[in-house]
Amino acid sequence: MAVLAPERAETAPEPPPVARRWTPPRRRRDTTPPLPDDARLSWILTAVLGVVTLAVRLWGITYPKDLLFDEAYYPPEAHELLTWGFEYNRGYSFIVHPPLGKWLIASGEQLFGYNSFGWRFPSAVAGTIAVVVLARLARRLTGSTFLGLIAGLLLALDGFSFTLGRIGLLDVFLQVFAVSAVACLVVDRDTVRARVRAMDVPARIGPRGWRIAAGVLFGAACAVKWSGIWFLAFFAVLSLFWDRAAWREAGVPSPTRTTLRRGLPGAVWALGAVPVLTYLASFTGWFLGETSQGKAWAQQNPDTAFPWIPDALRSLWHEHAQWLGFHNQLSSPHPWESGPWSWLVDGRPILLWNPQGLTDSAGDQVIRYILMVGTPTLWFAFAPALLWLLWRIVARRDPAAVTVAVAIAAGWLTWFLNPERTMFIFYMAPALPFFVLAVVLALQDVLGRGERDSLRRQIRLGAVCLYVALVAATFVFFYPVLTGQPLSHPEWLLRMWFPSWF
Repeated sequence: MAVLAPERAETAPEPPPVARRWTPPRRRRDTTPPLPDDARLSWILTAVLGVVTLAVRLWGITYPKDLLFDEAYYPPEAHELLTWGFEYNRGYSFIVHPPLGKWLIASGEQLFGYNSFGWRFPSAVAGTIAVVVLARLARRLTGSTFLGLIAGLLLALDGFSFTLGRIGLLDVFLQVFAVSAVACLVVDRDTVRARVRAMDVPARIGPRGWRIAAGVLFGAACAVKWSGIWFLAFFAVLSLFWDRAAWREAGVPSPTRTTLRRGLPGAVWALGAVPVLTYLASFTGWFLGETSQGKAWAQQNPDTAFPWIPDALRSLWHEHAQWLGFHNQLSSPHPWESGPWSWLVDGRPILLWNPQGLTDSAGDQVIRYILMVGTPTLWFAFAPALLWLLWRIVARRDPAAVTVAVAIAAGWLTWFLNPERTMFIFYMAPALPFFVLAVVLALQDVLGRGERDSLRRQIRLGAVCLYVALVAATFVFFYPVLTGQPLSHPEWLLRMWFPSWF
């Protein structure tokens, strides 16, 4: 008897595999570490760090009630913005910066009045936000919540950043906008990289909200001080290189051409037009005011070039030309001026407050000194950390090191272009978070990649914690000369480590 074979069930034919237009991603070590899976805990710890930072900065911030150093300019100009909506045309030119930073100072004056707390409170908030953003940026660059918190903690424990966040100057706002813009652009880099890897054929990457946010923040940085334009220019170029790297790592045959076609138009909008529009928006009060400084120049000079351009824009352009001339020719000597080389080693900090003739109940001399000085155990690590950063770029082509180096070049090296100009150490404010990041990257190598429970790992972790504790102890030691606490003459001398600090 023949056994009949069972009938085969008819099945639909399998679809042919989709042919890629480029080769699959090459096998290579991913030098960008993944984010740790402790998102909620990391945010809680970062928030705690932010709250403590803000509380420490606000404690005793009203002393002294007098205007300190360049507070002689910015809080009064901020008060004018509140009164008239623009800075009043005095007939002489001391208004040499865009208005956004002064509007931020004005927000504190609006909330708390025209007093030392009112014009310093926004600086404390901005400095705290910079600490929080740096912690998140470091976490993303290193793939470690622990190192991210160390970065934020080191910035919080820096005496320079501490005093900068307790005075009504513009540079702390430039700092927070610059570091926030870079952080947004790094998130955009990682988002684009993930999208490109998921594609089968080259296509539009889609909306890039983080890059647009970076454009707004870069424009805001420029609207505080013009030195923000270096961050915008350097990172606009770096962003295109990041796009090209994403296409190249995905195996696209012509990554440069793909970047120019898929990425350049959006970059022109997000990192070109958006910053310009943001910058111009900061001058809204100037446009609306009838007696804003320089507003009537075009009407008084009708025969100038480009008469078809609206008078307000021609007047604003002329005002900017006046500002540019002022900054390029600013070379008058100042007792607290310093050059960029000296900034790395706290060469010439700025004395903000030193009242004379103070005595205690026994008639002994009392010194209440406020010195804008960086925590030495942190700042003395900047130069070796910078050399280590360059080694990571050359030997490893480390993307985190490249990001930090570009920011340091934008915020520090560009000051060498005009060595004759009168400069001060607080010009280093926007670059400072990235010097801290350079130190953190060095600490990352000290920590190593060994087993978490190994003895070697524990020793390395102890060394990192010991360094952070040393920075914290140094900050506490210098706290009296950062806040103007009463000191005897011998106590004060203990904290004056170099003759240039007097």
